[in-house]
Amino acid sequence: MRKLRHILLSAGGMNALSSVLAVVLGLFAGFIILLISNPSQAVYGFVTILTGGALSMRSLGQVLTLATPIILTGLSVGFAGKTGLFNIGATGQFTFGMFGSILTAVKLATVLPGPLLLISALLAGVLAGALWGLIPGMLKALRNVHEVISCIMMNYIGMYLVNFLIREWGLNDTTRNSTLRVPGNSELPKLGLDTFFSESTSRGHVLTSSVGSGILIAILVCIIFYIVLEKTKFGYELKACGFNHEAARYAGINEKKGVMLSMVIAGGLAGLGGALVALSGTGRGIDIVDMLAAEGFQGIPVALLGLFNPIGIIFSGFLIAYFKESGFILQLTYPREIVDIIVAVIIYFSALALLLKGLVQFVFRERKRKRDDPGGDNHTNDADSGGAGLGDTGLGGTGGLGGTVLDNADSDNDGLSNAGITETGFGDAGSSTLGGAENGS
Repeated sequence: MRKLRHILLSAGGMNALSSVLAVVLGLFAGFIILLISNPSQAVYGFVTILTGGALSMRSLGQVLTLATPIILTGLSVGFAGKTGLFNIGATGQFTFGMFGSILTAVKLATVLPGPLLLISALLAGVLAGALWGLIPGMLKALRNVHEVISCIMMNYIGMYLVNFLIREWGLNDTTRNSTLRVPGNSELPKLGLDTFFSESTSRGHVLTSSVGSGILIAILVCIIFYIVLEKTKFGYELKACGFNHEAARYAGINEKKGVMLSMVIAGGLAGLGGALVALSGTGRGIDIVDMLAAEGFQGIPVALLGLFNPIGIIFSGFLIAYFKESGFILQLTYPREIVDIIVAVIIYFSALALLLKGLVQFVFRERKRKRDDPGGDNHTNDADSGGAGLGDTGLGGTGGLGGTVLDNADSDNDGLSNAGITETGFGDAGSSTLGGAENGS
C-alpha cells in the first residue's frame, strides 16, 4: 500500500492519474448525451465507443493512421507549451507543411529520383511549417505580441494564401476541388503495415488499412524530442525561458532567441505532420475550401491530455484517434452530429487534464498534511523535499527549475535567491542547477 501511495504521489503518477480521470469524466459525459439522444441504444453506443477502434485489425490500422498527424501537431503544441508558449497556430503550420510537400513532390517529380524526392518533400513540409511558426515567434520575441493573437491570424492568412497559391501555381485538381495527387515515387513506404492491419470480408476480399511508415516517424520524433527537452542543455535553456524569462535572462540565456527557436521548431513539427499526411499514399490533398485543418486544433487536447510530455503525447494521440475511429462506427446507430458532439465532449474533457492534475495534487497534499500534522499546529510549505522541479507544474521533469514556484520563498528573502538563482548565476541550492530550494529556505 505504501509503495502504491509512493507511485501515485510521484510526478509520473500524478500525470497518469489526472489524465485517466479526465478521460473517465469525458466518457461519462458522452454516455449522458447518448441517453438524452436515444435512450434505447445508449448502452450499445457506449460499448461501441469503448470497443469500436479495436473491432478488427483494420480498425486498429485506421487508428494509427488517424493518430499520425495529431501526434505531431500535439507535439508541436506541447513543445511550445514546455517553453511557456501556447502554439494555437498548429493548424496553419500543418496546412503550410502539406502545401510545401505537395508543391515539391508535384513540381520536382521528373527532376529528382524517388528516394530523394521523398526526402525533399518531407523537408519542404518541415521548412514550410517552421517558416509559418517563425512569424508569431518573432512578433512575440521582438514586439511582445501575444502568440495566441498572432497565431490565430496566421491560421487564417495561411488558409487563404494556400488556397490562392494552389490555383495560381497549377496544383489544383478541378475534378475534385483539391490539390493534385502526389506522384507514387514520393509516397511514404507502407513497410507491410497496411496488409498487417487488414481484415477479410465474408466474400474473401482483403480490406487493407491506410497505415504506413508515417506512424513510426511520428513516434520516433516524439522520443527524440523527449531526449532533447529532458537530457540536453538546449532543452533546459528553452524550458528556462518558458518558466521565467527574467530569471533566464539573469542567468545569461538569450530568451528572445529561445522564444523564436521554440516557435520555429513547433511550426516545423506541425509541418511534418502535414507532410506525412500528404505523402501517406491515401490520395488525400488540400481541399480548396474556406475551412481550417482540424488536425491542428486536435493537437491541442492531445498535448493537454499528455501534459506536454512527448511520451505522454504519443499515448494521448492514440487515445484521441481511437475515439475518432469509434465515432465513425457509431454513425451506424446515431446521427453524425450526435457522434461529433460525443467525440468532441470526450476530447474537451481530456483537455481538463491539467486542471485535474492540480486538483489531484491538492487532495493528496491535504491528506499528507493532515496525516503528518493532525493538530494543525505545525505548518510547512506545500512542497515536498527540494527538487520537485518543473514536473510538478507540467513543465518538465524532476530536478528542473526550482523545487516550487518562486512565491513559495520566504517573504523576507529575495525570491530569486530562494529559487536557487544567486548573484553568480544559477546556484547549486538543493544540488540542482535552477532551483530546488529546500523547505523553509
